[in-house]
Amino acid sequence: MLPQSVKSVLWSYDTNIIDIVADRKLIVSQVLNFGSKEATDWAMSNYGKMGIREVALSIPRGRWNKKSLAFWSLVLNFPLDSVKS
Repeated sequence: MLPQSVKSVLWSYDTNIIDIVADRKLIVSQVLNFGSKEATDWAMSNYGKMGIREVALSIPRGRWNKKSLAFWSLVLNFPLDSVKS
């Protein structure tokens, strides 16, 4: 079950049918771009830092908030130019 902190970044989705495994990319993308510390802590504990890094690298540059991308590239240790266009 998703905590309220994560549900709040999935405002345009029906959170009652979101699957934390199958919808991992959606959840991580939204949490990294818009999530609170509580939401990012939940994501880290559920997907692990390497799992989140893997998803982050698969998110197209156009779906990133520029400041979020810069921050998470530092936290997750990946060069900005490794994010696909």
